[in-house]
Amino acid sequence: MAWDFETDAGFQQELDWIDDFVREEIEPLDFIIKSPYDIKDPIRAAIIPPLQKVVQERKLWACHLGPDLGGPGYGQVKLALMNEILGRARCASTIFGTQAPDTGNSEILAHFGTDEQKERFLGPLLRNEIVSCYSMTEPQGGADPAVFRTSAVLDGDEWVINGEKWFSSNARYASFLIVMAVTDPENDLVRSQSMFLVPIETPGIEFVRNVGLGYETEQEDHGSHAYLRYNDVRVPAENLLGQRGGGFAVSQVRLGGGRIHHAMRTSGRVQRIFDMMCERALSRNTKGEVLGRKQMVQEMIADSWIEMEMFRLLVLRTAWKIDKLQDYRLVRKDISAVKAAMPSVYRNVASRALQIHGSLGASWEMPFAKEVIESFHMGLADGPTEVHKVQVARRVLDEYVPCDDLFPSTHLPKRRAAAQAKYADVLESHLANL
Repeated sequence: MAWDFETDAGFQQELDWIDDFVREEIEPLDFIIKSPYDIKDPIRAAIIPPLQKVVQERKLWACHLGPDLGGPGYGQVKLALMNEILGRARCASTIFGTQAPDTGNSEILAHFGTDEQKERFLGPLLRNEIVSCYSMTEPQGGADPAVFRTSAVLDGDEWVINGEKWFSSNARYASFLIVMAVTDPENDLVRSQSMFLVPIETPGIEFVRNVGLGYETEQEDHGSHAYLRYNDVRVPAENLLGQRGGGFAVSQVRLGGGRIHHAMRTSGRVQRIFDMMCERALSRNTKGEVLGRKQMVQEMIADSWIEMEMFRLLVLRTAWKIDKLQDYRLVRKDISAVKAAMPSVYRNVASRALQIHGSLGASWEMPFAKEVIESFHMGLADGPTEVHKVQVARRVLDEYVPCDDLFPSTHLPKRRAAAQAKYADVLESHLANL
């Protein structure tokens, strides 16, 4: 097996261009644009489309897509190298056509959508003329599908959806929702639910409230994670996405890519926080010397760098395996490991950066409190960390066999006896010559 840690020289030129473009043109937008998903915002409309056009002319638009869908078909390793740069700025993914959840939603539309669905929903989504929402989790059970209550019942040539969904991110800006609902409760869990395409203007969709994260002000116009209620929402039978009872199969296609792409962007986000930490350590003097010469500060910096590098290498190796195997299902253990490692690395580095900045770091004049809360958000998005650790453990244990003996196969007396038996002739000859 060959290993190569160098980036192709031609693609490195593209990465250098992306790095400059993000720093000069996109990072300032974090202070100007309220939400990159709000297509109706006139300020966004004036600034983002021209930048998207620059990216498209550079042929760097929607690089997660294959040529058949208008993308260059970059593999996951190249996407990882790009996304860790895009992760530095909130608007960058939108300007490069790789924003979540639209990337995952476009992927399942490409795999499971009919020609009519692709024309109505996929095409405009890929062009970022519209945005979408993935409406799956529920208030009583979070992401656990075993306790989902939202149902869809076939009534003639229409599906009737009833229930509640929680944390349906960006629903307030979306043109359509992808809704997971129980259609066949008599089936086993993995064949009991289905996916539906629901235009946002469909009667019966109720916004109970929009919820923000902990660092946002408690005002309705700041929350982007919707608490939705579906009251006899009727959609045509042809709005079923994929097969009836195939909701799990559809969801797994989008979640594998979503999880690894979150990790790629988080790697870049954490690097940016680390840069702030190091600058502060070299800029602040206390107790007669620069902060960076304090051993406890050095420990924070060393621990952060080590954790970041281990995480980044795990992400890149996982991306490499996806490219080689071309099947997310065969890389589930690695993807779950990346997802489980991500929030703790993110949180640790952000917390240390906050500490090194002192009271300034705890204030709203620096981003660290926000980043700490975001790390918890990342630990919940696309499945909680604990679930992914369980998946890693199960798949690791599948690679081992139990020992039927009273003592372990590695029991030292047992291994000693086996070694003595294997080399008995040598031992006997040696003893005979004594």
